[in-house]
Amino acid sequence: MITYEELNEQNHRITELSNVLHYLFQDRSMCDTGSCCDLFYRYVDLVKEHVDIVDKQMYKDLLASPDEKVSNVAKNFMSGSTEIRRILREFMHRWCPSSTQRDSLHIKDHENFLSDTDKLFAIILQRIQDETEHLYPLVRSLGR
Repeated sequence: MITYEELNEQNHRITELSNVLHYLFQDRSMCDTGSCCDLFYRYVDLVKEHVDIVDKQMYKDLLASPDEKVSNVAKNFMSGSTEIRRILREFMHRWCPSSTQRDSLHIKDHENFLSDTDKLFAIILQRIQDETEHLYPLVRSLGR
């Protein structure tokens, strides 16, 4: 069972990588560096890992609650997880050359890439904020 401290640490690392990548991606020449690609793929892996952990460990008690508002929170977060996975999959399909080649990005249109990454980062950061402000306190209030 993961602790809230570990979840918050994951959130911190994801937020930090979002901020660093946002800064690096502004310079088109940085997008093609191995270091930037390594950071980006680490970011994607961390997001996927975090969403999987939250999905597997947070919703069981919420869904079992007799309080409909509580179970609806779980359902909304589960729906959000599905949406995040879809967005990541589409992003990776559009901007990454292959699922096995993790040393480059496929950027033909830098402005569109920046727009897509900004949207991706905003969605992930909003999810982190929602977890911190709504999900974790609710799960704690149920005694976990």
